[in-house]
Amino acid sequence: MPYLVLLYIVAYLDRVNVGYAGLQMTRELGFSNAVFGLGGGIFFLGYFLLEIPGAVLAEVWSARKWISRILISWGFVASATGLIHTVPQFYWIRVLLGLAEAGFLPALFVHICHWYRPSDRGKAMAMLMAGAPASLIVGGPLSALFLKVHWLGLSGWRWLMLLEGVPALVLGVTTLFYLTDRPEQAAWLRSDERDWLVGELKREQESKRSHLSAWRALADGRVLLLAATLFLGLTATYGIALWMPKIIERLSASGVSRVSLFASIPYLFALPMMLLIGYHSDRMGERRWHAAIPRICAGAALAACVVSTEHVWISIAALSVAAAGFYGSHAGFWPIPSMLLGRTAAAASIGLINSCGNLGGFLGPYIIGFLTDKTGGFGASLLFLSGCSVASGVLVLCLRLGRADTERRVHAAEKQNK
Repeated sequence: MPYLVLLYIVAYLDRVNVGYAGLQMTRELGFSNAVFGLGGGIFFLGYFLLEIPGAVLAEVWSARKWISRILISWGFVASATGLIHTVPQFYWIRVLLGLAEAGFLPALFVHICHWYRPSDRGKAMAMLMAGAPASLIVGGPLSALFLKVHWLGLSGWRWLMLLEGVPALVLGVTTLFYLTDRPEQAAWLRSDERDWLVGELKREQESKRSHLSAWRALADGRVLLLAATLFLGLTATYGIALWMPKIIERLSASGVSRVSLFASIPYLFALPMMLLIGYHSDRMGERRWHAAIPRICAGAALAACVVSTEHVWISIAALSVAAAGFYGSHAGFWPIPSMLLGRTAAAASIGLINSCGNLGGFLGPYIIGFLTDKTGGFGASLLFLSGCSVASGVLVLCLRLGRADTERRVHAAEKQNK
């Protein structure tokens, strides 16, 4: 799990470091807020196209090999972002980065489902998704450092992009040798441990109600509801993640380096909250409310941020609550598909949910740029994202898990009694 978290930290940093780079890049290249917002979000159009095939390949072929291919591809593209000069180049490199990274998160989810029992997946998902705020905690100080340099005639934002693609290249090679696809292939486990884990996972599959094929799972109403839920949720999440440095710059009127450090503060709060929510979700054997309540709280915090613009630290506190809600909701949300469906169907559904959901990653950053240019401030866009987050939380409560939820609660109660 620590290795998977490291991979996701690198992935998320390469996805959103353009937010920090934008503090210098927009001025140097003359990009408007609308251009920057569209470029930040257009990543997810490329991401959308290959997400479902990538998830299925991870299940039926090899999650390890697929993750390795993705890491190497996006490492090259992420570094190339530091060489752009024009708006079309900015758009194209972001689309290519999305294509290169497509299927990465579903492949990690599939890998977790191959190794963790259903009753342990909330904690596992929380630990993995903790890589997102962790990357932004690391990204703030790193960006503050890189944005100060001016080596070989290149601005700091270019070095930021050039160098932060290198870890993905290195980890892409390492992954081929380090990860093991399934427990039955793990020579490093004792035979009794291996047999026990394989047996536990096999019993899970035999108990599944669903016998849907991968293609039929894509049209399942529950899967479509989850996709809509994630779309609304990630509209808010990525809108804030990519614009956080610029929002804080506007609120604090500080320099680039201090803004980069301030932008890390909300994620310092979000990281432990994610792990706590994941632990509590597993302990209680409950998923829907653990996915819904954090999103609703995040929406309320964004609304509070709109009316606290005169007090920068109150705004940062509100953004901290919002960040905790955005990322904390994943611990309850992502175990749900594997509760409902068999392995290949669950993999396909995860691909669909993540691809449709990440289209919110296109809408959120774009709508902030568009509304900011129109209104001259962030108030209207923050209210829009607030509504999306609350709607996401309400929508997941409409999902009916039936026997899958009952079985999980019983299993959680048995674990507590032991």
